[in-house]
Amino acid sequence: MTTLNPRQLGDALLACAHGIYPLEAGAGLLFDCGSWLHRGDFASRFITVGTSISDGVTLLASTDWEAAVTALRAGELPASGGERRILLLAASIAGGTPVSLSDTLTGIDRSNASLVVSAVAHAAGLPHPYQETDKRERNG
Repeated sequence: MTTLNPRQLGDALLACAHGIYPLEAGAGLLFDCGSWLHRGDFASRFITVGTSISDGVTLLASTDWEAAVTALRAGELPASGGERRILLLAASIAGGTPVSLSDTLTGIDRSNASLVVSAVAHAAGLPHPYQETDKRERNG
């Protein structure tokens, strides 16, 4: 199979997760943060890509959250503080990997905090939180 660019990889992750909100949220968080899907050392080791058996065309991908977090914690997957936090939070949302919110959220930047808030809302099946705020501000 040819190598997928980050956009194609993100689309394949979302296609595989379709309809399962926590998986969609975790995949979306990985894509939206803008770093993990660009990293060959991550994508080649922890993301499996295949083709849908139902149509034989649609690319699907899944993340081995447990293996990624294990490698991260063992120092086998170098990451900045922000990358580390996002991966841990995405793995917790999508894969149920335990994470200390106190440790992980402390020091997160504004942009990533917004992505995490949106991912948590999506995982819960709620609308995008900032869209709701915008609507109230316009109508209020």
